[in-house]
Amino acid sequence: MVETKGAKTSLRLAESMLELIQRHGYSGTGLTMVVEHAGAPKGSLYFHYPEGKQALGERAVELAAAHFGALVADAAQEPVGPGGVLRRVIDELAGMLEGSGFELGCPVSVVTLEMGTQSERLREACTRAFESWIVPVTELLAAHGRPRPAARALATAMVSMVEGAVIVSRAQQSTEPLHCAAQAIDVLLAQGAEGTA
Repeated sequence: MVETKGAKTSLRLAESMLELIQRHGYSGTGLTMVVEHAGAPKGSLYFHYPEGKQALGERAVELAAAHFGALVADAAQEPVGPGGVLRRVIDELAGMLEGSGFELGCPVSVVTLEMGTQSERLREACTRAFESWIVPVTELLAAHGRPRPAARALATAMVSMVEGAVIVSRAQQSTEPLHCAAQAIDVLLAQGAEGTA
C-alpha cells in the first residue's frame, strides 16, 4: 500500500511530537516546535490534526505503543521463553537510553504523569497504550503455562516495573535500574514457574 503525501506528513508530525515529548515532556513541547522538527508546512498541522495538540499527543502515544509492542513481538519470535523476551526488550530500552544520553524516555509515562488528571482523552490514550503492552506479555506467559489471571497480574507487574526502571534510569543517568528490573523479573518468573509446577 502506497502512502499518500498527506499520510506521510501526518505521520512525520506525529513522530516529531513523539520524539519531542520524549526529550522535553508534553507541556514543554509546543506546536511550533513540532512543525519545525518535522520540516512540515505551517498549515499542515491543523489540516491533519484539526483538534490541535491533544489530538497530536494522542497519535504520538499510539505510535509509542506500537513501537514497544513491535519490540515485544520481535523478541517473542525467538525461542527464549518469557524471561528471555523481557530481557531482550530491556536490553533494547537500555541501549536507547544510553544512545540518547538518557534524554529519551517513555513518552507514555511522561504524558500520563503530566496530563493524566488534566485530559481524559490523553489519559485514555495512555491506558490503551499500557494495555497494548500488558496483553501480549499476558499471552506469552499464558502460552508458557501460567494460569490466565496469574499471567495477567504478572504481566501488569512486569510492565510497571520496566516503566519505573526507565524513569529511575533517566534520573540516575545509568542503565543499572533497568538491569535490576530484569533480575527481579527473572525472580518473579521463577517463582511463578514453581507455583505452576
